[in-house]
Amino acid sequence: MAPTYVFVEGESDAVALETLARRLGRDLDAENVRVVALHGVTNIGPRLAAMPHGARVIGLCDAPELRVFRRALDRSAGRLSVLACFACDPDLETELVDAVGTARVVDVITRERELEAFRTLQHQPAHRDGSLEGQLHRFIGTKSGRKIRYARLLTEAFDLTAAPRPLVDALAAARARAAEAQRSQ
Repeated sequence: MAPTYVFVEGESDAVALETLARRLGRDLDAENVRVVALHGVTNIGPRLAAMPHGARVIGLCDAPELRVFRRALDRSAGRLSVLACFACDPDLETELVDAVGTARVVDVITRERELEAFRTLQHQPAHRDGSLEGQLHRFIGTKSGRKIRYARLLTEAFDLTAAPRPLVDALAAARARAAEAQRSQ
């Protein structure tokens, strides 16, 4: 059975998707699902062009990048089997903060011994009048590696009933494709 590829913008998206799959008891390797981090939305065209003819692909991106993803997927539709494309609104970090809730995100930051750094960001002139959600979003993206680490931590922290819909839908599309491939063998 040929793999199904889930193209995501970056490493944090891949980590969140893989962590959620694990939490749901899914084994993406056993299902022959490959999560591919593009390391930037502009890489989707060349990556799709390098895929073997007939490859099955799913897209997962941030809402502002949906047009770029869809355009690239549409251009590949005759050569590849494009299953679906899902978007985080407006981005993965917001979806994760919403799923966990701001109080629990602060708890995660505290557990990671970064509360002092977060408080420092909150007191900076550019952020002190912002919403807590905005401050958390900014904090997650301020330090190298933090976005990836918090993608895992926050995906582990939310109740599964609150899992971000785009991640759930991407995994469901991959599972449906795996089940279909099994039936056709």
